[in-house]
Amino acid sequence: MRRRKKKLRVGIIGVGGISRVHLEGYAKLPDLVEVVAFCDIIPERAKAGSERYGAPGAKVFTDYRELLEMEDLDAVSICTPNNLHAPMTIDALKAGKHVLCEKPMAITSEEADAMVKTAKETGLKLSVGYQSRYSDDAQLLKRMILDGELGKIYYAEALALRRRGVPTWGVFLSKEKQGGGPLIDIGTHSLDLTLWLMGDYSKPIEVLGSSYKELAPLGGYNAWGPWDPKSFEVEDSAFGFVKLESGATVVVKASWALNIKEDEHGSVLCGTRGGARLVNNTLTINKEGNNRLWDITPVPTRSQESLYDREIAYWVDCLVNNKEPLVKAEEAAQVTRILEMIYKSSEVKTEVSKKK
Repeated sequence: MRRRKKKLRVGIIGVGGISRVHLEGYAKLPDLVEVVAFCDIIPERAKAGSERYGAPGAKVFTDYRELLEMEDLDAVSICTPNNLHAPMTIDALKAGKHVLCEKPMAITSEEADAMVKTAKETGLKLSVGYQSRYSDDAQLLKRMILDGELGKIYYAEALALRRRGVPTWGVFLSKEKQGGGPLIDIGTHSLDLTLWLMGDYSKPIEVLGSSYKELAPLGGYNAWGPWDPKSFEVEDSAFGFVKLESGATVVVKASWALNIKEDEHGSVLCGTRGGARLVNNTLTINKEGNNRLWDITPVPTRSQESLYDREIAYWVDCLVNNKEPLVKAEEAAQVTRILEMIYKSSEVKTEVSKKK
């Protein structure tokens, strides 16, 4: 990145847990960016964020609209509950601010499409926090796919399975504020990674989905402490079978609580020339050649750099040097559309379709 005389001025909307990775990433780029505004409905939290990460004279707000009135603000990170992503993003874009919005982009495809439309109308940059794309193995696999090493990819699995990993803090269990459970929370990451690796954003023309709330009422062991069954308003697992207009099939599996042997997070891809499994931070390429089957595992890199730091650094570089974000708003909207269709299919207990 080239140096510039005027630093990028950023605001944070929602100074909860996920905001820390944004703030830590910005803090590692002191020559390029400064965080000058903090907003949270809990004033003490906004003040604490400002005291730890804020530039001299940083302002604190409890109403994000007042933050957006700052004329010298270049961009915002939106780190709020899911139901606020769309209205806050649209307001920020209309106020002339670039937006990095936490995942998922929105709860509904209508909201996501409105966000994309507003970004195009304003000419401002909009990206979404899907940091899995930034790993060394994901980048390597993407290059291999672009080089044709897997051939035509026609089947894939997006895996986001936890055996017992229910988030018991914040509003994760609220249907109204989050829009759903593990499917929209962590399934969104694996689906984004899978579609991006495939390079297939053709329309989802038929989706069959099922969501379950079987273990939620039972309680029991949980990695992050016991959950309250009475406040568990969302699914504990969900699964989808997605047929894309290209002819490819994607299977989506997500859970916070499921009786499986071990957690699985990542993507499985099957192509005409080879396959790949990028699961639990391990990449394996599956090939056939010389009348033998080959499983190839690249030697892991030694990088200890946080994927969140990479995400923020890339975002800042896009703003400073006018580049395209790695995660494009249209791509994130497609993830939202598919998740919405899985939930809808589960609700109506049959497949749902989109016109070609």
